[in-house]
Amino acid sequence: MGVITAENIKKVFFNPRTKNIVNALGEVSLDIEEGEFFCLLGPSGCGKTTFLRMIAGLEIPSNGKLLMAGESIQGPNWERGLIFQDHVLFPWRNVQKNVEFGLEARGIKKEERADRAKEFIELVGLKGFEKAYPSELSGGMQQRVGLARVLANDSKVLLMDEPFGSVDAQTREVLQNELLNIWKISKKTIFFVTHDIEESVYLADRIGIMTPRPGKIREVITVNKNRPRERESDEFLKLVKYIRGLIAS
Repeated sequence: MGVITAENIKKVFFNPRTKNIVNALGEVSLDIEEGEFFCLLGPSGCGKTTFLRMIAGLEIPSNGKLLMAGESIQGPNWERGLIFQDHVLFPWRNVQKNVEFGLEARGIKKEERADRAKEFIELVGLKGFEKAYPSELSGGMQQRVGLARVLANDSKVLLMDEPFGSVDAQTREVLQNELLNIWKISKKTIFFVTHDIEESVYLADRIGIMTPRPGKIREVITVNKNRPRERESDEFLKLVKYIRGLIAS
């Protein structure tokens, strides 16, 4: 059993406007191992974010079992840290105070949370920006603040929903490399949702390929390639082509 285990998970929504039942997620069974970098990949609308939100405890499965370390996931918990595409920073809090937020909510003492926040601000490359406000930061820097906040809270699993989707291509590659370095240091389990095939091949230990809605796991691919990975290598491009064919079929 992995750190996150899904057994025959399904999600059905009722649309009050059309009065129709929407099958958002088909039967999904999956084990995510401790310390693994797992990417979930699939076409838009296939249920990737719905599945991530269920792991986060923000949605309840319609059927099946969803477990963390053998215990049923009943709701949000600090052990599962969530990072969105749109940063979700508090505009009235500076970088230091944004990173301290989860610790503050858990009742961690002021001195300890300040020390932990500074540690992870430095880890994500934002030392010197502790007093800056979100409006004074680039999109990439804001995303680093969100990552520092989750890391400072010492979440066991990082749930990342297309976190680099709103930044330019160059910044995206920089953030991908920084995330890999942080993952190696922190040894966290990462569950990373993306629709970008190249991104998944560059980052993941394993990639779950989803079908169109209602999403099911079509195939799980183990990426047996050493890091850092060369994006222009024949091996890399061959795997990208294979995955593209899976998604298109």
